[in-house]
Amino acid sequence: MTDRAPVLGPDNVAGAGLGELAAVPFAARHIGPDDVDAQKMLAAVGYSSVAELLDAAMPEAIREVRGLRLPPAASEPEVAAELRRLADANRPMVQMIGLGYHGTHTPPVILRNVLENPAWYTAYTPYQPEISQGRLEALLNFQTVIEDLTGLPVAGASLLDEATAAAEAMTLARRANKKSSSPVFLVDSDVLPQTVAVVRTRALPLGIDVRVADLAEGLPDGEFFGVLVQYPGASGRVVDHGSLVAQAHERGALVTVAADLLGLCLLRPPGEIGVDVVVGSAQRFGVPMGFGGPHAGFMSVRKGLERMLPGRLVGVSRDADGAPAYRLALQTREQHIRREKATSNICTAQVLLAVMASMYAVYHGPDGLRRIAARTHRLATILAAGLRSGGVEVVHGVFFDTVSARVPGRAEQVVAAARDGGVNLRLVDADTVGVACDETTTEGDLLTVWRAFGLDAQPSISEVDASAAEPLPAALVRTGGYLTHPVFSAHRSETAMLRYLRDLADKDYALDRGMIPLGSCTMKLNATTEMEPITWPEFANIHPFAPADQAEGYATLIADLCGWLAEVTGYDAVSLQPNAGSQGELAGLLAIHGFHQARGEGHRDVCLIPSSAHGTNAASAVMAGMRVVVVACDDDGNVDLADLDRAIGEHADTLAAIMVTYPSTHGVYETGIAQLCAKVHEVGGQVYVDGANLNALLGFAKPGRFGADVSHLNLHKTFCIPHGGGGPGIGPVAARAHLAPYLPGHPMLGDDARPTIAAAPYGSAGILPISWAYLRLMGPDGLTAATGAAVLAANYLATRLREHFPVLYAGNKGLVAHECILDLRALTKSSGVSVDDVAKRLIDYGFHAPTMSFPVAGTLMVEPTESEDLAELDRFVEAMIAIRGEIAKVESGQWPAEDNPLRNAPHTAEMLTGDEWTHPYSRAVGGWPGGAGARRKYWSPVRRIDGAYGDRNLVCSCPPPEAFES
Repeated sequence: MTDRAPVLGPDNVAGAGLGELAAVPFAARHIGPDDVDAQKMLAAVGYSSVAELLDAAMPEAIREVRGLRLPPAASEPEVAAELRRLADANRPMVQMIGLGYHGTHTPPVILRNVLENPAWYTAYTPYQPEISQGRLEALLNFQTVIEDLTGLPVAGASLLDEATAAAEAMTLARRANKKSSSPVFLVDSDVLPQTVAVVRTRALPLGIDVRVADLAEGLPDGEFFGVLVQYPGASGRVVDHGSLVAQAHERGALVTVAADLLGLCLLRPPGEIGVDVVVGSAQRFGVPMGFGGPHAGFMSVRKGLERMLPGRLVGVSRDADGAPAYRLALQTREQHIRREKATSNICTAQVLLAVMASMYAVYHGPDGLRRIAARTHRLATILAAGLRSGGVEVVHGVFFDTVSARVPGRAEQVVAAARDGGVNLRLVDADTVGVACDETTTEGDLLTVWRAFGLDAQPSISEVDASAAEPLPAALVRTGGYLTHPVFSAHRSETAMLRYLRDLADKDYALDRGMIPLGSCTMKLNATTEMEPITWPEFANIHPFAPADQAEGYATLIADLCGWLAEVTGYDAVSLQPNAGSQGELAGLLAIHGFHQARGEGHRDVCLIPSSAHGTNAASAVMAGMRVVVVACDDDGNVDLADLDRAIGEHADTLAAIMVTYPSTHGVYETGIAQLCAKVHEVGGQVYVDGANLNALLGFAKPGRFGADVSHLNLHKTFCIPHGGGGPGIGPVAARAHLAPYLPGHPMLGDDARPTIAAAPYGSAGILPISWAYLRLMGPDGLTAATGAAVLAANYLATRLREHFPVLYAGNKGLVAHECILDLRALTKSSGVSVDDVAKRLIDYGFHAPTMSFPVAGTLMVEPTESEDLAELDRFVEAMIAIRGEIAKVESGQWPAEDNPLRNAPHTAEMLTGDEWTHPYSRAVGGWPGGAGARRKYWSPVRRIDGAYGDRNLVCSCPPPEAFES
């Protein structure tokens, strides 16, 4: 544990020494229990020190003798100053590069009240919908925006970025296409280059043949199952794809359009020409570029494909009173249910960024969005007309916001001249320059660009504006309305917008209210000092393809973070490109595949996965082209080494890898992990350790040194990037030296040989300052103390709750790691009270529920983390003990099995204040159980939601106001 600074009263301040006056170390702010409370917790667990507890719980075979070689901890002011110096080393320019990344103005009311608001950024994925109604409504707004602008009936709640969304559309098309057995997927040559790279990476292991061609010349001969086009294209060209779509459908193919969301405010929606899928990025709806991310990708589909959507889908259902209520629909946890049969490994979304984009649409409304799009388009029109007047060839006559100009042999000179004037342009080739306008473009920027092209006589903006003809033909101009739901016209003033955001936030439960004890998800403190820098312009407004000398601060930060993550994990190399844990899994498995391929052992395609593993493991293995073989767990929850021997014996010659989570998904330090690694290595396989539970190892053990070859790390778990209601996340992949050559690369960095996992070279780079700050603030001692505190907290809860709820699995001396599984199955059998009933009843007590029925059905998995203090841990314990007492009353028959506080939970204020009360318990028992928590009472805005009704009656856009009036 970390010592607190000495308490200085009024009588001894004056005589205190400098050391006594030092600020409280950040680790003492991050770690909840102080030394006094830690001793109380240790006494309850039966140990005298955290070191003694860890010695008993953690196998000696994995313990790291050498400590963490990291810079010592710095204070919050020191870290803020260091980050300011890094930020100052970046040079925000006027960004006119385009290629899917554009300048945008984040409305300050959204910046302050969403992105900088812990009520939004510390929330968890809305698996408990009753306490997530605010963010679910915001996501429903997002889906409605996407559906309206793309012209397709169903959209998901966001994907990771545009490129991965396009790759998901490719696999969806192959899955859905019953007419063609062809492996060929056609990609237009005007698709964004980073999208092409990601699509190629994802296609290769699946045996899909990606062929790139200029489809403006027509469809090539031969069969193909799908087509991908860009609208507008990377070059800026806007093409009428109507005939292409018709021809593709005639030939049995599905068509995906990658569309620009702002462009769709003016351009004819793809849905009107019969496309099957539309994908893209919502970045330019108020989300900063952030050196490439995080941004909300999107996907919408035609009728009939909605049940194949990857990721999350918010639907409208009803609660126990029949009132409209929102929930995740259909494939809520597809990977955990279907495992290797899952159609995607995406298990999250970019919720925080989707919320920002949806609120940007709410704030501006359809008229405001149309004005922004029209102004952007008009600036591009003026730009092109001015270039033509100066003798420069404009390549395409029809465009929205991006102009391609030919200057034979002078392209580099033009780009350099613009850069000297503070503007970044796109160097397409030696003869061509791309110039993209956006919401932030000014008339002065056009003058700078004209000068860079060497126009002898500088045109007058007003004169060019008066004479420039509209380049969009009438057939490509949008004619119908959009965003007609009242939510997009009701919040025009900032006062109204402020109150709307507050109303939604008040409906939700996030870490700013209380503990979220979710097993496997590590909901720890996201400190304000860590969060603040991500909104600084020097980090937020850098284009991912800007010249390297404009991002030197980012380069230093990235190098530091890669080095520090390699040190704490024991690996040799780290890639920060994967922008989710699922993508880190895929990157690690592709590295293993590349390694085997390079050694002439490409036939190795079997991936062993324990039955307890995260569901994304199996889905990722299939996406990497591997065959999944399940290895059993023994009665103690450990990987069954005898069954492992059986699997290895059967597949020795084709074994590519094993994927294990350590500590195990059951929350136990398995003693056989080193032996497991050795067995797999002996037959030529590689060991992938899922880094989801690194919070129980940091400072004590390093996967790269106890036998693992590669891992992904969840920066949104162990390293303090907040969950944001279900995203953003970052899943860097770390590997030993022999796998390092096969880690992700990126074509925009001149690396076409390696797999490309995400659209941007460094994934969600804009939030990397959070984890950088966490590591600097904690230092080696703080990180080690945090691990000890997390393990102590989990064992404290297990010890106090064990006599009320059996702890399903434990390791050495009955100890757990950083989480424990409470077994409710016997109680359910004796009382009829389900794990769902307990989860919903915890809402009445003021808690988010633990993880339900994963990895074992009928259980709750609890992870307290190191950030919760003893008072909050005890509050949770007392709530769970009280709930056990309530279950006893059901068991005894005092309360009927179908009418009791657990079955009726959560209790709303409306329910408790109604005229009628027919239940066999008091209103006080229902709403204020135990009489506790009234001061900080959280009220669920809806009663328990009927999920099955929502799936049978699928509604995935904003319901009309009259739905609530009834």
